[in-house]
Amino acid sequence: MIRKNPSGDLPEIHESSYVDQTAIICGKVIIEENVFVGPYAVIRADEVDANGEMDPIIIGANSNIQDGVVIHSKSGAAVTIGKNTSIAHRSIVHGPCEVGNNVFIGFNSVLFNCTLGDGCVVRHNAVVDGAHLPEGFYVPSTTQLGASTNLDDIPRVNAKASEFSEDVARTNNELVLGYKKLQNEF
Repeated sequence: MIRKNPSGDLPEIHESSYVDQTAIICGKVIIEENVFVGPYAVIRADEVDANGEMDPIIIGANSNIQDGVVIHSKSGAAVTIGKNTSIAHRSIVHGPCEVGNNVFIGFNSVLFNCTLGDGCVVRHNAVVDGAHLPEGFYVPSTTQLGASTNLDDIPRVNAKASEFSEDVARTNNELVLGYKKLQNEF
């Protein structure tokens, strides 16, 4: 469902992207080329700051927002998801938040008030709250990172994790094409 927010902003969705009919895209959302938005995902840009303003939620080209993902933002803060990035099933990305290019966010993970550099991998059930990760960091499953986390204790992405991230992105890019072809059959 594509809908306006109370401020009257309507999502901008590139024609080459696929948004499942059960997903909700609301407000000041920009979805770039060849993005896959899966079933029951919610991307909602509707809160404003003290001045009545809001920054957009931007989903970069060739990214995928999988089933049940929620992307929202507090008080109109920006949320940016880079290109070729995968946000896996039931994850929450709550702004302010900036996620770089070629990033993988695992199942049920939570991101809030953080930045993740290019090529980062956050595995399943992890929490990144107030942390700022440079490119190429690997967050193991069930890890909790905060603003005071010593990044010297966080490993770097290895070749196997990077290949997995690329495979997930590639698979979901193929799904965009397949589902776009099926749209005319319903």
